[in-house]
Amino acid sequence: MTKEEKLEIIKKYGTNEQDSGRAEVQIALITKRLNDLTAHFGEHKKDHHSRRGLMMLVGKRRRLLDYLASRDIERYRTIIKALNIRK
Repeated sequence: MTKEEKLEIIKKYGTNEQDSGRAEVQIALITKRLNDLTAHFGEHKKDHHSRRGLMMLVGKRRRLLDYLASRDIERYRTIIKALNIRK
């Protein structure tokens, strides 16, 4: 992920371009990394070390989504719909 892509995601899901700590921004950034890693595994099927990192990212995103759902269900539904994450 390039610096420009990261800034674009922060601007889209945060309140301003400095707001990288918001749960929606964190979830969107992790989703972007997961999509990139998924493409990587299309070519490198036996890369089990990176697969462990992928599974850790999936868990981190799941925890953030659970946190957001417990705090504000509307923000949770909005981010799920925006990122096409099925639940």
